[in-house]
Amino acid sequence: MTHGLTYAQAGVDIDAGNKLVELIKPASKSTQRTGSMTGLGGFGAMFDPKAAGFSDPILVGATDGVGTKLRLAIDTGDVSTVGIDLVAMCVNDLICQGAEPLFFLDYFATGKLDVVQAAQVIEGIADGCRMSGCALIGGETAEMPGMYAKDDFDLAGFAVGAVERGMHLPAGVAEGDVLVGLPSSGVHSNGFSLVRRIVADQGLNWDSPAPFGVGSLGKVLLTPTALYVTACLAAIKVGGVHAMAHITGGGLTENLPRVFTGELAASIDLSTIPTLPIMAWLSKVGGISEHEMLKTFNCGIGMILAVAQDHITAVESVLIAHDVEPVRIGEVIKGQRVQYSGQLSF
Repeated sequence: MTHGLTYAQAGVDIDAGNKLVELIKPASKSTQRTGSMTGLGGFGAMFDPKAAGFSDPILVGATDGVGTKLRLAIDTGDVSTVGIDLVAMCVNDLICQGAEPLFFLDYFATGKLDVVQAAQVIEGIADGCRMSGCALIGGETAEMPGMYAKDDFDLAGFAVGAVERGMHLPAGVAEGDVLVGLPSSGVHSNGFSLVRRIVADQGLNWDSPAPFGVGSLGKVLLTPTALYVTACLAAIKVGGVHAMAHITGGGLTENLPRVFTGELAASIDLSTIPTLPIMAWLSKVGGISEHEMLKTFNCGIGMILAVAQDHITAVESVLIAHDVEPVRIGEVIKGQRVQYSGQLSF
């Protein structure tokens, strides 16, 4: 008697997928917050904005990945923090609209599901969700033989937040507003294709001692993207925050103009931006011009707030209370694009 082929023989293991769901249920449950209505396992996940404290909410959505930083995580075998990056790239965008992150979903795609590896990634996602106050309420794990090289996988994240009607940002940005920078934790999750090129050109590998820090090069570069949610939401409640810009791909040069309208622009004194050793190293050994650094990397500032002058002291105080050290880097002016003065201290 001839037996037909099975899905498992074609490379897709349904049992492994089910095992993963059971394995990550505690991580998901640990992120639950007011408004959460369902756990993992259903065809869809529900969330109640009214139960979360909103009376007339506008929903805000954001989706992103972690770029080729994922290649570094896979090559080093350390996938424990890349989930934090995934959450950060989404929720840091949400708060720029003035929205509070409510829930998060992930998409994990691979050629052959490694349950232990996938669980480590999703536990990192849960860590990011807990730090951001949002619930991990669902996701999708796709096993697709032939689509990915051995041991490779891809990630995408989807976050939904809410803001009360009429309270969204940017709003009220005016000439003279103070630009307050929040320090980054490193390269975050943009520019890694260039980072990888520089590392290769220098004849280094991920196990090499970091020329700019303590530990291996790979470990230092995997430092997770900073999460600004809690501090920024507290700053918004103080009042006077007119806009926020998440400094991701495109750097300061491309992201700040996104929050300005009309004839308003930013004036930034580059000498005020704190020096990050990783940025100085990349600029020096890569021979990267200041212009290119400002268009590619965050250069040490991961989020910028435009704050009314009469609220600046109160906003800075609440940021400090949330363990974020604000840096005044410039002001809103009449003009076009971003105008720089001074120099980066690389």
